[in-house]
Amino acid sequence: MAKTSSGANRFTSFGAQIIYGLIIGIALGLAARGMAEGNWLTQGLTQVGSAYVSLLKVLIPPLVVTAVLTSISNLRQVSNAAKLAWQTLVWFAITAFASVVVGILVALVLQPGTHTTVSEAAAKAPSSTGSWWAFLQGLVPSNILGLSVSVKGDSASTSFSVLQLLLLSIAFGVAALQVGKKAEPVLELAESVLAIVQKVLWWIIRLAPIGTAALIGKAVAVYGWQAIGSLGHFVLAIYIGLALVIGVIYPVILKMHGLSVAQFFRKVWPLTSLGFVTRSSMGVLPVTERTTSQALGVPRAYASFAAPLGATTKMDGCASIYPAIAAIFVSEFYHVPLQLTDYILIAFVSVIGSAATAGTTGATVMLTLTLSTLGLPLEGVGLLLAIDPIIDMGRTAVNVTGQALVPMIVAKREGLLDESVFLDDTKTAEAALEKQEALEKQEVRVGS
Repeated sequence: MAKTSSGANRFTSFGAQIIYGLIIGIALGLAARGMAEGNWLTQGLTQVGSAYVSLLKVLIPPLVVTAVLTSISNLRQVSNAAKLAWQTLVWFAITAFASVVVGILVALVLQPGTHTTVSEAAAKAPSSTGSWWAFLQGLVPSNILGLSVSVKGDSASTSFSVLQLLLLSIAFGVAALQVGKKAEPVLELAESVLAIVQKVLWWIIRLAPIGTAALIGKAVAVYGWQAIGSLGHFVLAIYIGLALVIGVIYPVILKMHGLSVAQFFRKVWPLTSLGFVTRSSMGVLPVTERTTSQALGVPRAYASFAAPLGATTKMDGCASIYPAIAAIFVSEFYHVPLQLTDYILIAFVSVIGSAATAGTTGATVMLTLTLSTLGLPLEGVGLLLAIDPIIDMGRTAVNVTGQALVPMIVAKREGLLDESVFLDDTKTAEAALEKQEALEKQEVRVGS
């Protein structure tokens, strides 16, 4: 009986629902491509997909603040908290360096810039560019919430810097520990607010199959194969690089630490697939944290610290593979030869400057930072804009997978990993969600 139930759950689980969403989305996208331009189906897919991503992002500010405050408070329960933090940063750098080396080698072998038919007419400088001074200046918040307002004509829009929020939250968390007993009510409030925010976010994440269908359907309907066209070699190089990172680099690291590769990817699949369709590390942060702690066996006190940090600064896809291959593509396209020192600079920018991507969709800022450091034409960014959404899906999938991998490796090295949870196929993030929903329904029945 138990096996039958398990088999049934396998086809109705959250991960299975994501796969159904992917299949339905592809079918809807193909149907939309057969209709007239600007048809109702494409517009509907676009609106539903945008609404879902907006819902994922709307609670990011309170999530980051409360998660970091709570995790810093909880880190008091974990021995060698400072060592854990440094180990996390070191392994972020190690995996970023390995990824950028893969990107450079793939680009040198495939030479995507010499196998393109894209016209120079498509070249244009991006509206926003990255620089080291701008990056450093961006670390300094202009207000307590890290908010900024931009005005265009009669409309105004607000945005927030995830990195500024993270730094502010860390500062307040450390200060709360220094204050001691008087700060306990604040930390307790942060923990309560975090529980509420995570509950609402899990309601939103439960809509992932619908969001998945809409987002992948829009990608197929709007971009299709025509968008790849003349940049086929570049797209191929990016996805080969991403495949090597997630299929070779990560498994090697897991094997080095005596961990099952198949089990890791089985547990992390819902997170990887959500990252692929949403294209936002911050948007799936609750899934990253819950997968890391409840599915992979990382202590929650450490996972709740490492997950927000990783969603902000751990970008093997956007900040390592992509800028490395794109920079070499631009150098080949404009016939600007690169020297050994240039390749070293690419690696340096990828390891040190990855926080410039700040966990949001897109990696234009990171690419312009790399190009400006190498002295390459920023107009080269315009050549790649048409296919950016297509490759961004793969980039983000690798990003979030790496964000779950590093805390697990650090926990294993420090003897904190609960391997019984990691090896237990019933201990998954989606199983925890389903159990939580069942308990809530039971409480409702008892209350009524």
